[in-house]
Amino acid sequence: MNLTEFKPHSQLASFIDAYWDVTCKEGGTSIGKVLPDGCVDIIINLKEDFHIESENAVLKSEKAYLGGAITHFMAAKTLPETHLVGVRFKPAAFSHFYTFSSLHEVTNSFVELPKEFTPKIISLSNNISFAFDSFFYNKLIQPKRILLPVIETVKKHYGNISVNELAGKHFTTVKQLERNFKYHIGLSPKEFINIIRYKFAQQLILARHPKRTLSDIAFECGYYDHAHLSNEIKKYTGLAPTEL
Repeated sequence: MNLTEFKPHSQLASFIDAYWDVTCKEGGTSIGKVLPDGCVDIIINLKEDFHIESENAVLKSEKAYLGGAITHFMAAKTLPETHLVGVRFKPAAFSHFYTFSSLHEVTNSFVELPKEFTPKIISLSNNISFAFDSFFYNKLIQPKRILLPVIETVKKHYGNISVNELAGKHFTTVKQLERNFKYHIGLSPKEFINIIRYKFAQQLILARHPKRTLSDIAFECGYYDHAHLSNEIKKYTGLAPTEL
């Protein structure tokens, strides 16, 4: 699988993580994995129907879809005729561009979008970044409830923070936090915190010094023990820590 990512314009960078383009490697098929990151994506299929076998889902040709936040890894086979482009929104940023029902309704699933939700397909075949930048710059709005500072707090603590602590830091209740997270992200606060924590642990595992044990990393990231860390990594990536 060939994945190319493009950074959005600086005025959109607080809300959009990246634009991306996926095609198949020359001369064959490949299996690609999508790992949980707390983001939602708009996915546009420019070529033939695309099958996501692990979820029994089909993204039809020349259609656009909203891919909800995921709580487990997904696997899909890319074929020579595969060509997908998309937009990865930062957590809680989708509502800065769209008025949509609760994102909890699309968690771990894909929903076809109306044509007006995306740029025209013909414009994407020339310059993906320019087409997306132009489209989303004109759609940028400010929602009434903003979760972005809460998201930053979770990231600042690398996911090693409780929901009660998070609510206290932002002068809200756990119940209100639950509602806002499910509506604007599609995940509960605990699910999101766990994803951010696993991502940090994964980075430490990949970059660790030979003398640093998995138990050391587990302790630093707030896991109970080495087994707890291993189970979480396996859940989100399908791999044991030693296989990353």
